[in-house]
Amino acid sequence: MKKSILLLACTMCAAMTFAQEAEAPAEAPAEAPKPWKVSGVVGLNANATGLWNWAAGGNNNVAGVAFGKVRLLYEENNLAWESNLDIEYGLSWVDQKFDKLQKTSDHLKFDTKFGWEFHPTWFLTASAAFQTQMDLGKTYPGDGTPNVINSMILAPSYTDISVGIDWKKSVNGADFSLYLSPIAGRITTAYISDKNNDKYTKQMVEAGVYTDPEQTFRQTVQETQGTWYYDDKNVKQYKNAIGELGLNFKGTVNYAYKDLKVASTLTLFTPYKWDKVKMYEFDNGEGAANYTVSQMNEMADNGTDISTATYLGYRDNNRRFGNFDVDWTVMVSYQFLKCLNVTLSTDLKYINGLKIDGKPDEKGVIYAKERVQFMGVLGIGVGYSF
Repeated sequence: MKKSILLLACTMCAAMTFAQEAEAPAEAPAEAPKPWKVSGVVGLNANATGLWNWAAGGNNNVAGVAFGKVRLLYEENNLAWESNLDIEYGLSWVDQKFDKLQKTSDHLKFDTKFGWEFHPTWFLTASAAFQTQMDLGKTYPGDGTPNVINSMILAPSYTDISVGIDWKKSVNGADFSLYLSPIAGRITTAYISDKNNDKYTKQMVEAGVYTDPEQTFRQTVQETQGTWYYDDKNVKQYKNAIGELGLNFKGTVNYAYKDLKVASTLTLFTPYKWDKVKMYEFDNGEGAANYTVSQMNEMADNGTDISTATYLGYRDNNRRFGNFDVDWTVMVSYQFLKCLNVTLSTDLKYINGLKIDGKPDEKGVIYAKERVQFMGVLGIGVGYSF
């Protein structure tokens, strides 16, 4: 009897255990990774300086910079689509008599690329990028002399469209990308509408900046931004836009560790075309001037003695293969106390053919030539990283 009861109890325990196991819910399957990922940082940095009886000198000032850097990434199967938006605008107010309000930073950059993975980490990719500014660019002499406007939205702007090979790799929280395109087109614009041309030309004439009656605001900007060329008669012609075919390289790094984010992009472009023309200086009776070979031959055919012409070398605007335009940006952001951000951003540019005035030499002469452009901003303010 005892054996029967013991056997029955064991059977019931086993049945209950089996029933519990049968009724226990199955573990939920692992959630598939989402194809869309959004990351970035947005914020506002500001600072103020107040001086009272400050022997070292200086002016009261207030400065602020609003910025945003957003990355949208889609990855699924063998497809990858990445888009980046980088925007920044800064102003400063200085307690002085002239040029109190000044622009300190201004850029708008957008790029997108779509790739098909034909081999692990290697993608056949089509890419497009656009960058410009949002406000007028001016000189700030600070001495009461007029501000010269030398840039504005779409003047300049750079549009790149290309097809190439992209290598992508993720290592320890860092996303790397190296993109090379041997078929890359770049459109450089210095577009000035007729309305703005008339408006700002009038202002420059009234301020006494333009003394040449043929000088216009459009010509000033197109000269500054490099959208010009020489025609067959060696006469400088100005255009709203110039297109070039060349080679493009782009490297990017995006790294995130807890509240620290680092994003860096290096873009290089070199055109295939080379405007290399032999030039001669010759006095044809109307004064010395520079002439091309074809012009000299034309004068010789008309019976002009060109034996006294002086060879000057090649006319070269540095827009040739091997001379790279450089655009390198870096942003480091650290978020603490949930809403405060410390950011360091740098922007380095070098564009062949774009000449920038330097400081006056010992004789007071100002020379314009290609120069490295650099801007760095270190700030603390309200921000949000995601």
